[in-house]
Amino acid sequence: MTDFTPFEDLLRGHAGLLEDTTHDRWLRAQTLFEERSYREAAVLLTELLDDPGDVGHELTDVRLLLARALFHSAQLDGTIRVATELLEHDPNEPYAHLLLGRALQRKGRKDEAQPHLRLAELLGGYRS
Repeated sequence: MTDFTPFEDLLRGHAGLLEDTTHDRWLRAQTLFEERSYREAAVLLTELLDDPGDVGHELTDVRLLLARALFHSAQLDGTIRVATELLEHDPNEPYAHLLLGRALQRKGRKDEAQPHLRLAELLGGYRS
């Protein structure tokens, strides 16, 4: 007799093979970013920040990748918001200053951008 038990039911209970762990979502977000699927990566990273679970990596990494994904998908207001939040937690993060400065520049707020671009250069050697 043929067993028609769904595959998912057969796997259920085997070392969490079907569970979507926080680490799995982090890795998937990184892959999406590398594949230039910036909007999809941003959605997944936002979900990670909303529910970090048992995060084995620092939230600074999640925020930084989210800011990068938002910037690359031209979501400038989101970039500014996330980069600002990141800098509240880690004021010496040079790439966050660079993203914030560039996003402000693209929105025509050049005077606000200059201090961040200067800090990005001083802290991390990033030239704009």
